[in-house]
This record gives sequence, structure tokens and C-alpha cells, in this order.
Amino acid sequence: MIINVGPKAEDNMSRKYKFRDKSGIYFISFATVFWIDVFTRQEYFSVLEHSIDYCRKEKGMEVFAYCFMPSHVHFIFRSIKNDPSGLLRDFKGFTSRKLIQSIIDYPKESRKEWLLRMFDKAGRKNSNVSKRQFWQQHNHPIELWSEKVILQKINYIHNNPIRAGFVTDSVEWKYSSARNYQGDQTVLKIDNEGIDITLNRSK
Repeated sequence: MIINVGPKAEDNMSRKYKFRDKSGIYFISFATVFWIDVFTRQEYFSVLEHSIDYCRKEKGMEVFAYCFMPSHVHFIFRSIKNDPSGLLRDFKGFTSRKLIQSIIDYPKESRKEWLLRMFDKAGRKNSNVSKRQFWQQHNHPIELWSEKVILQKINYIHNNPIRAGFVTDSVEWKYSSARNYQGDQTVLKIDNEGIDITLNRSK
């Protein structure tokens, strides 16, 4: 499957931060409230992993690249049901509830009380949240209109752990599609058939 992209936007700046083309391919990033480093345990990474896998199989989500960082995530995705906003809303809502419950249930979570207090604090500041808030509301989707731009964003995503100083090679970061583009689909499968950025991978 080759990714088909539409014509270049006439005014890219006006297309930022909105899902203008419901069938388009988007780069998206979102972070935990207060940029808290929540994802420091396998249990929490697994919630994201299983949620993405479910959305691919059941919600019509195509994922072309991703990276899970301690306080934020990056995706390049498309909704084959032409509802990227609804897909993202459901993903964030489900993972928020699931992650908070995982923190509550995990007996070895030494920061449990502090984390829940911070989620409560964020929720009190947001009239749209009934209690605790896990994710920041701002998503900033950016439509990608050409394969060149898609490849640029893929490289940006894969270089995140390197820029953060966690690894020296992008494939060393477990929850990154850099591994997929080297033929390793064992962690989380993506829809990258037809894309090869091997030569662009940072060393």
C-alpha cells in the first residue's frame, strides 16, 4: 500500500491546528498535563500500545509513524472513516481513563498520590473536565500534503529520543516506529508499506 496524498495546501499556515481534510494524513502531538513524565513504566507504555493497536483494527486508524516519549506522544496517522477529530477524541478519552486507573492500581507506583493530585489540579482548571485531566487539550494537527513532507516529519519523530539524550540511535528506543522502518514489527505494527526511509535514519 502506497500512501496517496492530496495536492499541496494553498496556505499551509491556515491549515494548521484543524482537521480541514477529513481523509488527509496528519502529524499530531499531544502531551500530559504539566508535561509530567508519566511514561516511565512498561505498564503505562502498554496502555498506549494496546490502544493504538485497537484503533488500527477497530476504529479505522492508519498509523504511519509514532513515538512515545515520557511526557508526550507523536503520530502520523489517517482516519479511513474520515473522522480524525472523533478518532483522536476517543483515543485520548480512553487512554486518559485507562492510564489514571493503571496508576491507581499499580502497587509499585511511588508517585501515585502526587500524580493524582496533579491530575486533579489540571481538572479543576478545565471546565470541560469532570474530575481528573491526564492529557493537555491542545493537539495541533498539521496536515501533510506530500510524501516529502511526510518523510520529514517521520524523521523528526524518530529523532525525538536522540534529541532528548535517551539513545544514540533511533532504533534503540523501544516505542518508536524507527524500529518498524528497519523491518521490526514486534512492538507495534504500523501501516508503513511502501515507505522506506532507511537512508534517512540518523546514526
